[in-house]
Amino acid sequence: MVRKRKSNEPKMQWYKADLHLHTPASSDWQEPGVTFLDWLYAAEAKEVDIVAITDHNTVAGVARLRQEMNQLEWLERHNRIRPSEKRILDEYRRLGNKILVLPGFEFTATLGFHILGIFPPDTSVRELEFLLLSLNIPPDKLDSGSMEVGATADVLTAYRKIREAGGIVIAAHANAAHGVALAGVAFGGQTKIAYTQDPNLHALEVTDLESRSQRATARFFDGSKAEYPRRMHCIQGSDAHRLEQKKERLGIGDRTTELYLPEPTFEAIKELFEGDDFSRTRPCRKRRRKPKDPILAARIQGSSETQSFHEQATMYGGHLYAVLKDVAAFANRKGGTVYVGVSDNPRSPAWGVPMVENTLKTIQKDIQRRIVPPVSAEAKVMESQGQQVISITVREGKEKPYTLDIGNIFVRKGTETVLANRDEIIALVKEAAEPKAKQVPSEGKKSGNHGKAASEEPKAGEKEPEHVVPKFIQTPPNVGVEIVGREKRKGRIYYAVRDLRNDNIVHNVTKSSARRLWQYAIAKYEEDLPLDKLKITWRGDIGLVRSEDRAKKRRYDLAQRDLSGNTHVYYGVTDDGVSGEWEHLIQSDKEREKPDTGEGIAQEEALETEAQQPAVE
Repeated sequence: MVRKRKSNEPKMQWYKADLHLHTPASSDWQEPGVTFLDWLYAAEAKEVDIVAITDHNTVAGVARLRQEMNQLEWLERHNRIRPSEKRILDEYRRLGNKILVLPGFEFTATLGFHILGIFPPDTSVRELEFLLLSLNIPPDKLDSGSMEVGATADVLTAYRKIREAGGIVIAAHANAAHGVALAGVAFGGQTKIAYTQDPNLHALEVTDLESRSQRATARFFDGSKAEYPRRMHCIQGSDAHRLEQKKERLGIGDRTTELYLPEPTFEAIKELFEGDDFSRTRPCRKRRRKPKDPILAARIQGSSETQSFHEQATMYGGHLYAVLKDVAAFANRKGGTVYVGVSDNPRSPAWGVPMVENTLKTIQKDIQRRIVPPVSAEAKVMESQGQQVISITVREGKEKPYTLDIGNIFVRKGTETVLANRDEIIALVKEAAEPKAKQVPSEGKKSGNHGKAASEEPKAGEKEPEHVVPKFIQTPPNVGVEIVGREKRKGRIYYAVRDLRNDNIVHNVTKSSARRLWQYAIAKYEEDLPLDKLKITWRGDIGLVRSEDRAKKRRYDLAQRDLSGNTHVYYGVTDDGVSGEWEHLIQSDKEREKPDTGEGIAQEEALETEAQQPAVE
């Protein structure tokens, strides 16, 4: 018989938790200059409901966060708070109502084992410091946030004292380095059994919770083995030492656990871990759902060819003109969205638009009055992080080019809006004049002057080379640039650059006039000549030239042979610009970079071997 929930009972639901997070108070924090508001924004961006501050052997991070809030509240009470400070305080309050922040620490026990102690949100800093001192953390190390703290309490003593103090006790990364189930440590079976089965231990944090292997840590501790009869709650945490992931180092909210709770409180979490319902924890997997805050989701993606961000739209300072430039540029390209009242940094507050209705009317009026011919744009007010923001959706224009204030033609290039050059204006006019069917290139058809011929300099005064239409087996990427021509005139070199996003070719580009990606492509192209001698890791007719992190993204220089045997090189390609075989090529490059230590399998095998040992110390 299923018991019906009473109307006054909280509704059970899944909450996303990351219970192992560091802050700048840990000495090995990797991103200098990060504020605690940045830290909370990162958690919000990943839609984490519950977080725990677990710095190494210190609660200095908890103390700093509380001190900052207390100081702002004091200024507010005494009417001395500035508008910028008031906004920060309001953000702390908003995030505090949205995210449960639990104080805690990551304790280094004797011989280097790591243990998480997590406590109710109203636990005082003094209580937590007293507990750390009782665990033999030296007083002069109490604020250092270091893992190196000398001889401290042993594992079982730490379990008992943290639990007696009212905390939740979790063995940190139990199956990995500094974990209580670590393979290769010269202890007998009884010691390891005690470290993973102690009644004061609430849960094991493991790094392979999503593994389906029969040797996964959670399967090992499922209570089926005679030497390990207690089934353990197993969770996962990010152990983040930075806001965002970089290579193998996870950021906040990158490895989380979902907890099935009546409400997101410390008491409900502790009740779950002290119970025997193991169906109420699960690894958090990415879910396809509409973002709770679409503007925040857009800010996480950042500025691009199809979206831009402006904190203001005032006439003074040129802010309104900058908004109108983007509207015109999007109409001249493939359309896009302009956001007013926010920056493209998701870690900064959404300041919103004061007198939003008046600003909205001004923007709508100026779009219709100053951009010719009229563009198709819809401006509306939306809410993000408790602030009113203006969103302007611009559709691709059918009567290009669109001009701003009589004669200024703007186009979007990557994250920038710039004045169109002569060739771009001609391309816009041709695009508007030609039938739509002729504007869309057939699959696999690109035009250009490639391979060895592209490295040859035409004679002075010679006519610009005709661009042949090569044929490919694989469709080229749709992000990046290709240098398709090179000509020297009066001692100066001019390039023809193909933008892979729209297949347009821009002529008469110089090193000095090129911007960002184009400038990079020209520099690398000069280094790579002749292309048919370039060192390339081929996979059939496509290949990898090089890869590197640039402008906060992994970027690839890729190569391709056409059916005539010519080599084409595409510069600055990103993950979102490839599919099919290109995607497999990039994945192969990522796997080559990732170190394969075999640590996980070795640890699992050691655990099983140990379980078969006689229970003798």
